[in-house]
Amino acid sequence: MSQPRIDVAAIGNAIVDVLAHVDDAFLARHGIAKGGMTLIDEFRARTLEKELPGATLAPGGSAANTTSGVAMLGGSARFIGRVKDDFLGQSFLSGLNAAGIHYSTPMSSTGSPTARCVIAITPDAQRSMNTYLGASVELDESVIAPEEIAAAAIFYIEGYLWDPPKAIAAIRKGMAAAKAANRKIALTLSDSFCVGRHRAAFLDLMASDLAILFANEAEIISLFETADFDGALQRVRAWSDATGGIAALTRSEKGSVVAGRGEVHVIDPIVQGKLVDTTGAGDLYAAGFLFGIAHGHDLAACGRLGSLCAGEVITHVGPRPQKDLKALARAHGLL
Repeated sequence: MSQPRIDVAAIGNAIVDVLAHVDDAFLARHGIAKGGMTLIDEFRARTLEKELPGATLAPGGSAANTTSGVAMLGGSARFIGRVKDDFLGQSFLSGLNAAGIHYSTPMSSTGSPTARCVIAITPDAQRSMNTYLGASVELDESVIAPEEIAAAAIFYIEGYLWDPPKAIAAIRKGMAAAKAANRKIALTLSDSFCVGRHRAAFLDLMASDLAILFANEAEIISLFETADFDGALQRVRAWSDATGGIAALTRSEKGSVVAGRGEVHVIDPIVQGKLVDTTGAGDLYAAGFLFGIAHGHDLAACGRLGSLCAGEVITHVGPRPQKDLKALARAHGLL
């Protein structure tokens, strides 16, 4: 089998983030669930955009954010996701090109507009996401080129893609290509509400296909329906022992826990400055971890790379790093 030419090929919702700082009264006034992700329609999205003070645009989407972090560390990444050929779609494409991310998914010329996530950031740095999926749900198996998946060391899947039915066929085609080439398959659970909708599917993937699992504390507790994190961790360790899988579990200010290969590592957070906005923290943790796996680092070093990347992105508004991640990693002895 040939060696991979790309570190990570990721599939996910192609979304432009619309971000603004608000107070809790704004959330109450507009009926926004704090700290979670709510799917909304186009009318609701446009209504919220008009109400947000001083909103800024940033290319987003969980898996796309992760590929950005991989590229900034000096790795190579491909993103698969659908946008429309409109203003936000062109903005999304420009962001990927600027980051050096491979992107060959054809833009839609008709149909729904490019997806956007309206993110309301409260003073406690919690982000409340209101997502209109738009053109991203038109992703189907026609966009999967098996040779592109086979060229990557890791095929990374965004859990949110289990919501649009057409995307599941694309994921399964991508997984088949990855397995045929003996590549690793990774999944992020995305959020606890997503887990609730697709628990059976995710558990099935873990039993037969996954090499790497990403989850935060709430997500992993939801997945295994345990009373607390310790109970969920024991389930994770049993899964790892049975399958050889690796799990990276983030716990906000408590850092993260990495379990796999018969090891358990508790990783401290690497604080880069004042907490401003947690948008993208899990995505950038995954970026650092996946880069480490693709480049042969041990699990503890992979966790520290993830922690470093997450620690940078939470110091400013937006889901993409603003500092040179490669330089930060070198300064911390991780590269």
